Formats: sequence, C-alpha cells, structure tokens
Amino acid sequence: MVWQAITKAAADPYFPPPLDIAGRAGDLWFSPSSLTGDILPSLGVLLGGWLIAAVLGIVLGTALGRAGKAMDYAGALLAFARSVPPPLLVPVFMVMFSLGPQTELITIVTGAIWPVLLNAVDGARSVDATKTDTARAFRISKPQWIFGVVLPAASPKIFAGLRLSLSIALILMVLSELVGTSNGIGYQLANAQGYSDLAGMWAWIVLIGALGFLLNRVLMIVQRRSLAWHGGHFA
Repeated sequence: MVWQAITKAAADPYFPPPLDIAGRAGDLWFSPSSLTGDILPSLGVLLGGWLIAAVLGIVLGTALGRAGKAMDYAGALLAFARSVPPPLLVPVFMVMFSLGPQTELITIVTGAIWPVLLNAVDGARSVDATKTDTARAFRISKPQWIFGVVLPAASPKIFAGLRLSLSIALILMVLSELVGTSNGIGYQLANAQGYSDLAGMWAWIVLIGALGFLLNRVLMIVQRRSLAWHGGHFA
C-alpha cells in the first residue's frame, strides 16, 4: 500500500500508518464496552434527533408552504433562528436540560431541522396548478390532499433536505458529545486526543466517516425506492 509505505517512511506521529489505525480500530470498535457504551448510544441519539428533526421539519414546512403568505411573516424569524450556530447553544441547553442525551437530542434537532423544513416549504409550494385545480374539482378531503398530492409532489425536495440534514445531525452528534458527557463517539474521540492516542483518535474519525457514508447510502436506497414513480435519477 502506497499510504502505508509513505506514512512508515515519514514517521510522523500525527499520521500513524493505516495498519496501526486498523488494528486500533478493531480493538475499539468491536470491544463490548465500546460497542454498547459508546457506539450504540451515539447511534441512538443521532437517529433519534434526526428523526425528530425530520418529522418536525416536514410538518412545519408543509404547513408553512401551503399557508399562503405565512412565510412572509415567519420568514424573518426562521432566518434569524437558522443563523444561530447550534454548537453555540450547547452551554444554554446544558443549563436548561442538564447533562445527558436530552441535551444531545435538542442540539441535533436545532441544527438538523432547517434543511428539511426549508425544502419542505419549497416543495409544498411547487405543487402543480393542474393538480390543485383537479383536487378542488373532485373536492377531496384535506388529509387526502396533503398525503395524496402535496407530500408526493414535495418528496424529491424533502429527501434532498433529509440527506443534508443527516450529515448535519452526524456532525452535531459528535460536537454535543465533546463536552459534558462521559460516553459516546465524540467523548472517546476527545479522550483519545487528550491521552495522545493518535491511532485511536484516527480510528474514531474513520468510524465517523464510515457511519456517515453508510447512513447516506441507506437513505439513498430508501429515496430511490420511494421515488421510483418519479422517474428521476438520484445520486
């Protein structure tokens, strides 16, 4: 391996050889204590926060997108709330909700909701006028209108927001675990850095990247199957 040879020759302590990282990763990732005490809890918080953000974003975004001039009044408030970086609010959340998964969840939701919400607004607004007129002509009920017309029409943009939101949720999960926690992937990453365990630090970084890749691929598969009727191609 070229990477292995270069790192061996350079002998830079900050960039351990890949085989050293792989060996350390095997020890850390598959250790029962790390798996049940750090990796699975982090995944639970990540997916829980992302799902809450997704549901809230879709519901609020669809409502705002179909509520006429609602965005004219709420747009400035949403723009202000969106401009506040969620990591800056972590100390506030720690005071309000105390230490624990609840602080991590609210941090993830606060940052991950925006791509879903804004894409849902845009998607709900883009419903074809012909579909709107047809629905009125047949006098379909409100639930049928939302679930049978609006959400299917908005779903390509909603899925685009979900994919971006998932990446943000992963970043915020790690950041929220760097302070005020005693377990989790972010905590172990900071712990490895503090003890100068550079191979361990890179092992956790690789795990974060691998989780991001795998979760994104799973969501892409769901997207392709859900939007097969749309006839588009999704990268």
